[in-house]
Amino acid sequence: MSYSPSLGSSITNTKMRTPEHTSRFSGMCAVCTANCIGSCEIGLSAIRGSEAIYPYQTDKSQFASEKDYPLDFSQFNINGRVFGALGCLEDSDVATFPKVNIETSFGINNKINLKAPIILPAMAKLNWKDYYAGAALAGVLVVIGEDVVAKDKNLVLKNGKVVSSPLIEEMVSSFREYYRGYGDIILQANYDDENLGVLDYAIEKLGVRSVELKFGQASKGIQGMGRVKSIDDALHFQKIGYLIYPDPSDPVIAENYKKGIGQVFEKIGKLPMWNEDILIKRVNELRELGAEHICFKTGPFDPRDLIEILKIASKAGVDLVTFDGAGGGSGNSPTKMMNEWGMPTVYLESILYDILRKLKEKNYAIPQIAIAGGFAMEDQVYKGLSLGAPYINLVGIGRAAMAAALVGKQVGDLINNGIVPKEYQRFGTTVEDIFGDIRELKGLYTDVKNISPGAIGLYSFINRISVGLKQLMALNRKFSLEYIDRSDIIPLTKLAAKVTGLDTYKDLLKKELENI
Repeated sequence: MSYSPSLGSSITNTKMRTPEHTSRFSGMCAVCTANCIGSCEIGLSAIRGSEAIYPYQTDKSQFASEKDYPLDFSQFNINGRVFGALGCLEDSDVATFPKVNIETSFGINNKINLKAPIILPAMAKLNWKDYYAGAALAGVLVVIGEDVVAKDKNLVLKNGKVVSSPLIEEMVSSFREYYRGYGDIILQANYDDENLGVLDYAIEKLGVRSVELKFGQASKGIQGMGRVKSIDDALHFQKIGYLIYPDPSDPVIAENYKKGIGQVFEKIGKLPMWNEDILIKRVNELRELGAEHICFKTGPFDPRDLIEILKIASKAGVDLVTFDGAGGGSGNSPTKMMNEWGMPTVYLESILYDILRKLKEKNYAIPQIAIAGGFAMEDQVYKGLSLGAPYINLVGIGRAAMAAALVGKQVGDLINNGIVPKEYQRFGTTVEDIFGDIRELKGLYTDVKNISPGAIGLYSFINRISVGLKQLMALNRKFSLEYIDRSDIIPLTKLAAKVTGLDTYKDLLKKELENI
């Protein structure tokens, strides 16, 4: 069998001529005929060349791997208990799921309270305004993605450094407008952002308290790549400091461009060239500038690199390291890289558990750890917290959270235009009728009429995750997050047990029989 998808995908807007008859080895149709126009990825490549590497309409969509990984969180079930209560009185009137405490905090020294153990990973496209505003409503962490300044038409640079970015200011303000004492908005920087002084500007001019350095460019760890439509745009980006290939300032290339000769211009993100000394120095600089929380963001790299990142984070006193597993995604990763690179989240988290346990034994200070990569619902959040306990205590929900913001906005816009979607007519005809959690927001804000439906949609989604998580914790008689441990999930397959080292139901039974 093959775990990889065929060479037809909605991600690249391609399809198989005979989807019911494909070769699992190559991903091609079993019969490739001479009269086919080539609707698959091979055909698109024949027509568009290297452009076919990338997802379709990245400005309007978000993406994730289609590979059928051999191990994911579906291969675990959540345990349950019927005796006792941890974190509350053993009293049936008290031990109810609404009383479960899922509040936590972010930061080593300057702690920020969170309403739930959730971080919304870096986004800077699609409905970002409601993504950030909804995070503030929900009281969780949210991250502004990399490379924002490249999209800022009103960006002002002085001596190659950012002195004004109205777009970043608007993004930060989207969160702050609804900030209610919980959560924070974190600004992420890739290597190009660092060269442009983005974090320095945001800390000093906008009062941003939390920042994140990204180990890589673009989605996960690759170089950010994007085609530039014209030579004028290519020259603009080159002047700012971005790497453009081929060189638009080369007279020969420029002349050939006018004649329609040569490669299409591409803006290519610079890969970080960091080491321990550089990173520790930079973390200290950011703290001196006024940053209260320094975070690292990285992908499912080689285990040696993961260990090095954590050791550096420990020595530098980094507050949070977010690890993003293969399988999730959102941005502009090449399709094959998204499907075929890196460790799926269960593998990554299992490896991280072993690394963190070893570092703890060696007396390293352990930063706060978040895990991301395909998390969407409360069962997955619980499993992620359990598998990584006690070292991993935040879960990143990216694509699903953005989807909630997008749905909320779309439905709200339709309702406000007098079109109530048939699916929701059973709830009423107005935004207030249909969005069920508005009544809760009325208890938190004096005026909810100006809160956008997209932000409400994200708040309601996080609310659902939070209530579901509380129910699963109560199922295990655990009424506070610190009691979640690795015994709360059970592997259902040999592979799941082998990779994680967790006991199966048979293993648990064997141990208990010995105690009879």
